Amino acid sequence: MAYDWLKDIDDHYDVVVIGSGLGGLTGANVLAKCGHKVLLLEHHYQLGGLATWFTRKGGHIFDISLHGFPIGMIKSVRKYWSQDIADSIVQLKGVRFINPQFSIDTTFDREDFTRQLVDKFKVPAETVERFFTDLRAMNFYDNNPETTGQMFERYFPGRDDVQRLLMEPIAYANGSTMDDPAITFGIVFSNFMSKGVYTFQGGTDVLVKKMAAELKKNGVELRKHVLVEKVLTEERDGRKQVTGVVANGRTIRCDAVLSNSNILNTVLRLGGEENFTPEFVAQAKAVRVNSSSCQVYLGIRKGETLPHIGDLVFTSDEPKFSSDKLVDLHTTSRTFSMYYPDTRPGTDRYTVVVSINARYGDWKALSEEQYAIEKQRLIDESIASLEKYIPGVRAKIDWMEAATPRTIEYYTKHWNGTSFGTKFEGLKVSMDLPSQLPGLFHAGSVGIIMSGWLGTINYGVIVANQVDKFISARKRATVPADA
Repeated sequence: MAYDWLKDIDDHYDVVVIGSGLGGLTGANVLAKCGHKVLLLEHHYQLGGLATWFTRKGGHIFDISLHGFPIGMIKSVRKYWSQDIADSIVQLKGVRFINPQFSIDTTFDREDFTRQLVDKFKVPAETVERFFTDLRAMNFYDNNPETTGQMFERYFPGRDDVQRLLMEPIAYANGSTMDDPAITFGIVFSNFMSKGVYTFQGGTDVLVKKMAAELKKNGVELRKHVLVEKVLTEERDGRKQVTGVVANGRTIRCDAVLSNSNILNTVLRLGGEENFTPEFVAQAKAVRVNSSSCQVYLGIRKGETLPHIGDLVFTSDEPKFSSDKLVDLHTTSRTFSMYYPDTRPGTDRYTVVVSINARYGDWKALSEEQYAIEKQRLIDESIASLEKYIPGVRAKIDWMEAATPRTIEYYTKHWNGTSFGTKFEGLKVSMDLPSQLPGLFHAGSVGIIMSGWLGTINYGVIVANQVDKFISARKRATVPADA
């Protein structure tokens, strides 16, 4: 008989959280600390979404993908998680760019980027200062139709080398392109420029385990291997409202659902088109899913070492930056995330995670035979590229493996295997969801600016506060007048 992953759960919870990405985990934690009874359901055997890890024989531990976030992560984690977790966030000071147009080492902050732009790229200092100042003043509520490409041409006309320096790392971080609204670049880039790039020392395995312990301490019921199939609704006072979920074939009642799934999956599959107005369904279907990514995982044999070539190394053989070329099936652009022993203190191991932006459609269309061939090509080309910076590294590798958008789709259920959620219009659909179906809320990677570790955590907090108000109002309404 199959194991019952929902054994001993209660019949009713204040809120059910669907999915355990950082937005879902944070939302659950905030709601539990507000005193609500929270059940978090994750279909995978691991918590964390794309902020997770896996192990392989030979003692290897791999983070799923490239992880780098702004300094604001420290404040958010300290406030909404714990000081202990915040204390493990450290700066990555070795960021490198290597491509036909330039080769630079940077700390990836405003001071160093200003120096690079003025001294190396010969951009007038006043232009650089105006650019950074204007970016900091960007506001989500500004109705500015300007695209990132148009903004770059306004500040740095004809300077595709400068545009590459500015755009390439952000494209890796959130899948944005030159055609996306300038605000999607400006807010994210400004956050990084504040104090540079940070990561979690100890790896995502330590991070997620600490988060799980914090959730349990605060009373959250965590269940893995549980797939939510449907959000249940009933008509009350002339309106449909959320009453529960069906998970692993079982009905679980609740007052609210916080979905950490993709917004399209949340509306069209979990919620169901029948529970929304035709206009809202049309808005949801019009949301464009962002691009995806491939990863190549390289494990270095125990006892072998690697020289320090940087923490994040952005490389490309392309003569100029192109958003289309970046996601091409045969792109030469890739980022090496180097994991040295100090990344996971207490170990003496080295690993390399290679991140390559991609389009879901290119990989979905492949036959199984072609798929295996293309995955092996990714591995071979990534190792050959790494050999340019670490000669002889191939002989030190005893584990190699590739993941693609199909892998992401399988393990995360993300719509079209996206790594970066949706384009900008997805944010409005996400924010409007509870007004369309009371009791259903969404906190996932939407609108680009709510992507990445910091964006998803902060969005989880924002939405959790909305859920708290909703549930608290429901509880007050059910309390007898003479209580």
